[in-house]
Amino acid sequence: MKRLPLIPTIVVALAVAAMIGLGLWQLLDRLPKKEAYLAQLATNPAKPPVAFPRLPDDRLLFRRSSAMCLEPVSQRLFGAGAAGYRVIATCRDGVEGPGFQVQLGTTRDPRYRSTWRGGAVRGTISHAPDARPLLATLFDHRPQTMLLVADTPPPGLAPNARPDLSSVPNNHLSYAVQWFFFAAIAAVIYGIAVSRRRSR
Repeated sequence: MKRLPLIPTIVVALAVAAMIGLGLWQLLDRLPKKEAYLAQLATNPAKPPVAFPRLPDDRLLFRRSSAMCLEPVSQRLFGAGAAGYRVIATCRDGVEGPGFQVQLGTTRDPRYRSTWRGGAVRGTISHAPDARPLLATLFDHRPQTMLLVADTPPPGLAPNARPDLSSVPNNHLSYAVQWFFFAAIAAVIYGIAVSRRRSR
């Protein structure tokens, strides 16, 4: 019987071991942590309101909150599926820094411009839309900007849907399965390659 090629065997074995390790990491570490985090978020809507956070803090997602918009300095539209577009304003709040973002409501008009002049806003803490490409988020670990989703829209806008837990992905089990699948495929392909080499 011919011996297995040493270098290719070592490379494939290391690759398979690494993929299995990544799968176990997703399954035994990342998944339990994410489930505990989601369980904590599920209790947030019933907790007392908090001041809108100055810095991103994902532990506050879905908490009730309020803020004072002294002046809206910009406005953007983001797709909202069947609801049309989300109208998001960036507000000056009198504190040094970038201010905060508030989702005023939704509209079906792609050219909508709000005449809202600011004021007290009450609502629910959520994530602002992230303009970074999905691939970039794998390497850019900056926290996502927070957003205050207003309870009551200004005149001319439809009410916002209240943010809920379904907006937070939990894909770690599927990631683990994918890594195990990749490891199995790599082992099978290498086995076929070795078998063909021997037959020649």
